[in-house]
Amino acid sequence: MPTPASDKWLASVTEDIIDPGRPIIDAHHHLWETPLLWGTYVLEDLWADTGSGHNVEKTVFIDCHSNYRQDGPQHLKPIGETEYVAAVAEASARDADQATIAGIVSHADMTLGEAVEEVLEAHEAAGKGLFRGIRHAGPHDETGTLSNAGRGRPCPYGREDFRTGVKTLGRLGYTYDTWHFFHQNQDYLALARAVPDTIMILDHFGTPLGVGAYAGKREEIFEQWQQDIADIAECPNVVAKLGGLAMPDNGFGWDQNERPPSSDEFVAVQSRYYLHTIECFGPERCMFESNFPVDKLSISYHVLWNGLKKIVADFSEDEKHAMFYGTASRVYRV
Repeated sequence: MPTPASDKWLASVTEDIIDPGRPIIDAHHHLWETPLLWGTYVLEDLWADTGSGHNVEKTVFIDCHSNYRQDGPQHLKPIGETEYVAAVAEASARDADQATIAGIVSHADMTLGEAVEEVLEAHEAAGKGLFRGIRHAGPHDETGTLSNAGRGRPCPYGREDFRTGVKTLGRLGYTYDTWHFFHQNQDYLALARAVPDTIMILDHFGTPLGVGAYAGKREEIFEQWQQDIADIAECPNVVAKLGGLAMPDNGFGWDQNERPPSSDEFVAVQSRYYLHTIECFGPERCMFESNFPVDKLSISYHVLWNGLKKIVADFSEDEKHAMFYGTASRVYRV
């Protein structure tokens, strides 16, 4: 069996591109020079994916602890990632036929409170006009059965200093991205209510889980998740990012199969998450993401975007444009 995420494994399922002319902003991807489960993921790898058939015009890079500074004050080490991505983005803009990295969401420790302004100023200077916001993620699980349980740190959403930091983002015109596990969605809701003037982007649907202690509980988890998403959608400052459900911890098991899923197989098991979230938030508050290369462990880029297009095939042209392009363009100013 070819190794999952390998070129050979991903190439075992290929499809004709659906609606190839539709403009797309991929609102969530990463870059790594250090080899991880999927190897490295640099500009050439990103372009191989964005250039695989869909009309991906722009992308938004999201913090992934890549190329942090090795020296200097701890709170300024994430500036190294912004410096690195800004240089890659500059290179991406030189080829008009390829997707351009048009926005950078970096990391800063929100528990710094108002003192986080120093870090934001440094990101702004390093970003060369592309810095748009911060991701300080909050995943935390105590079952000991997940591959990524949040590095053992308690979820920070309820801390007053953390909330002050997130409020500072809004006051200065920056966005706040985060991801966490489904059982933390009510904590996220409380945070959203506490910082109404900050635009918050919910990544990966709040991560419904399906492995470890959560294996065999998909319907029970889905029922809880449905209500939580409806509650979160009542906060007008929250925008939903649609994607990131093909990670191994989501439990669909594609990373263990002899071949990746087709777009029809993807749609059959995941469309209900997408359609419920769109129903709750409305297309004008939803944006599609690839979460590559993390979701590359389970599905190829062109098949994923075929699946996303199939899920919303019955929506109007304006609604499709919002989800594939317009919402990301507005929220991230790209």
